[in-house]
Amino acid sequence: MNDHETTEHGTSTALVPVAGDGHELLPASMIRDADQFENPGLPPHVHRLADDHPDAAQRAERQVATMFGLSMLATLVFLVSYFAIPDEATFFFPGIGVAKTQNVVLGLSLGFAIFLIGIGAVHWAKTLMSDEEIVEERHLQASTGEQRAKAVATVTAGVESTQLTRRPILKYSLGGALGLFALPLGLQVAGSLGPVTVEELKHTIWDLSENGGKPIRLMRDPEMTPIRFDEVTAGSVFHVMPETLQKRIDEGKHVLEAKAKAAVILIRLDPDLIKVQKAKDWGVDGVVAYSKICTHVGCAVGLYEQQTHHLLCPCHQSTFDLTEDCAVIFGPAKRPLPQLKITVDDAGYLVAPEGFHEPVGPSFWERAR
Repeated sequence: MNDHETTEHGTSTALVPVAGDGHELLPASMIRDADQFENPGLPPHVHRLADDHPDAAQRAERQVATMFGLSMLATLVFLVSYFAIPDEATFFFPGIGVAKTQNVVLGLSLGFAIFLIGIGAVHWAKTLMSDEEIVEERHLQASTGEQRAKAVATVTAGVESTQLTRRPILKYSLGGALGLFALPLGLQVAGSLGPVTVEELKHTIWDLSENGGKPIRLMRDPEMTPIRFDEVTAGSVFHVMPETLQKRIDEGKHVLEAKAKAAVILIRLDPDLIKVQKAKDWGVDGVVAYSKICTHVGCAVGLYEQQTHHLLCPCHQSTFDLTEDCAVIFGPAKRPLPQLKITVDDAGYLVAPEGFHEPVGPSFWERAR
C-alpha cells in the first residue's frame, strides 16, 4: 500500500501508521490531538421563577406540602377502609365488571399515597432545591483527607440546599406522609396473619353442624356425585369433597377456604394390611379416608403408591404410610394426616358420621405439633 491515497474527488490524503509495525494506516485527517476539539460548554443557565421571586418559592412550598398532605389523607383512607369495608362487599367497576369494594379502595388509596409522595418530591426538587450546574474533571478514585472533608461539606451543603431548615412545613409534611405511608405495610402483615379466633382453623365443613347434625355424604371431586361403597374397588383412589360444599357454593361465603380445608382422599386396601386398630375401625372393610392437606405447609397429598401404600406430598416429599394410620415416614411433615371416620348409609353410600377430630393442615400457634 502506498503512503498516499487518492479520493474519488482526486484529492490526495496522507496516511499515517496507527500501529507499531506500520501495517495499519489511517488518513491523517482522522488523527487529531484532543486539544483540537473545542469545549462546547454548558447552555446558558435559566433561572427558575422560585429562584428570583420569594412569592413563587412560597407558592411551590405550599404545593409540595399539599401533595404530602393529600398523601397522608389517602393513607388514612386505606387504614379506615381496611377495617370499615366488609370483605363481601362488591360493586360494578366499568370496564372490569363486578369487583370487591375493599380491594379497589385499598389499591387506589395506597397507589395515590405513594404517587403523591413521588410527585411532591419531584416538584420540590425542580422548584426549590439547588439548581447549580457543576462540571468536574475525572480524577483518581483514591481520595485524600482534604477531599473527604470536602465531600462531607458538599453533602452538608446539599442538605442545606433542600431548604428543609428554612422551610419547616416541608420537613413536617414529608415526615408525616412517609411516616403514615409505612403503616399500611405493617397493617397488612399484622392484620392478615390469620383468623380472629383459633376455632376457625379447627372447623371444616365436614362438621355435622354444617348438615343439621346428620351424616355427610362423600362426593367425588369435581363431579360432586355421591360414592357407593361397592364402587370403591381394591387399590382405587377417589378425591373427595363433602356434600355440604354445595351449600357453601350456594351461599357464596368463604367457598375457597372451605374447599381447601375439606379435601379428602379415599383409598381401598386390604384390611389385613392396616396395622393400627383405630384406622381400621374408622374405615369400612379396608376403605379409609384421610385429609388430603399436608401437615407440613398445606400442599395437596394426592400421589398414591399402590405397591407400598404410601401417600406422597409433591411439594417437599413428605411421605405418609397408610398402613400405619398415615404416620410420617419421610420428609419435613411432623404430624400424620388426620383420618375422617366413614360408614355406609342405608342406601349404600359412603358417609361421614362425624367431622375430623383434630385440625387439618399445617400447625399453627396453638398447635405446635
